[in-house]
Amino acid sequence: MEFENKSYQWIASCIMMTLSIACLIPFILLIMSSIASEDSIIQHGYSFFPVEFSLDAYDYLWHHGSELGRAYGITILVTVIGTAVSLAITSMLAYPLSRSDMPLKYFWSFLVFFTLLFNGGFVPSYLIYTQIFDIKNTIWALIVPGLLMNGFNVLLVRTFFKTSIPSALIEAASIDGASEIKIFYRIVLPLSLPIMVTIGLFQTITYWNDWFNGLTYITDSKYFSIQMILNKMITDIEFLTSNSNLAGNASQELAQIPSTSVRMAIAVIGVLPIMIAYPFFQKYFIKGITIGSVK
Repeated sequence: MEFENKSYQWIASCIMMTLSIACLIPFILLIMSSIASEDSIIQHGYSFFPVEFSLDAYDYLWHHGSELGRAYGITILVTVIGTAVSLAITSMLAYPLSRSDMPLKYFWSFLVFFTLLFNGGFVPSYLIYTQIFDIKNTIWALIVPGLLMNGFNVLLVRTFFKTSIPSALIEAASIDGASEIKIFYRIVLPLSLPIMVTIGLFQTITYWNDWFNGLTYITDSKYFSIQMILNKMITDIEFLTSNSNLAGNASQELAQIPSTSVRMAIAVIGVLPIMIAYPFFQKYFIKGITIGSVK
């Protein structure tokens, strides 16, 4: 029996290692393509071992450093504020829904679940945010629309509170005279670090990768996020290289823009911060998503 268990663990470990390596392969190819020369990619295609290495793509991005720096600042600010506010709203809504003594608990839970199935549509949402709330071309346009709260996250946190926070502990605190607010901030939240980190990571990735809100509500370049700037660069490069004959004497220089490797470098710049941050939250992330969804 012990031999069978060890064999099973060994096989399972090999399978998981293989799957993990398979997940890393696209990122490795992405990085190697970003440091390959444009000619080698055109002639030999994408490769893990480029025939000719070049940093022209990163040099091109370096010349747009001020623009990228400002966009990074906007993205970091939006991600931090959006994630913090989202965690506060999500946890404060999930906590009463997890309490068995909350009046109309099932009604409010249904309303949260209803948002997962239906929404008002794009046009009404746009009119409300631009004409009533007047958030167009403001930092709030990158934070509020569609991202601030998610019904799935609320239900996930509610399940964690309900299954992982002992009701006897809450009752004991209530008997000792603690208010609901004090119970929530002094007892429930400190015991809910795994699920808070999990939802926080979800929201961080969502805000970091968001480009749709910027495309919809932002026309002022000073509020462009990193994703919008990177998409704009790709569009500009495609336009310049496809219309280089219109540029007169500059046509030869435009034709030499490393458009393919720049796309890869842009993707590296966009995803690298999240890849660096994820290992620090992985332990809490796995625990939070498992407890919050399975139990």
